[in-house]
Amino acid sequence: MKKSIYSKKSRILQKALIAARQEAGMTQQEVADSLKRPQSFVAKYEKGDRRLDVIEFLALSEVIKFDPFEILKNVWETD
Repeated sequence: MKKSIYSKKSRILQKALIAARQEAGMTQQEVADSLKRPQSFVAKYEKGDRRLDVIEFLALSEVIKFDPFEILKNVWETD
């Protein structure tokens, strides 16, 4: 099994997070500022260079105001 960061589900998650940020009308910098992280943190998970842990994912959902369960459901159901 290849590393999960290179999986199809990981790419779907990346795209969903980018779309959620854009729908919220936020820049990477605004998200990073809200999370008290550098902008590169957001750029890296959006490019797939880094994974988010569960706590980071939930914090991101609060900042961007997306339903974390809906995104996970969509990723899980993708083949």
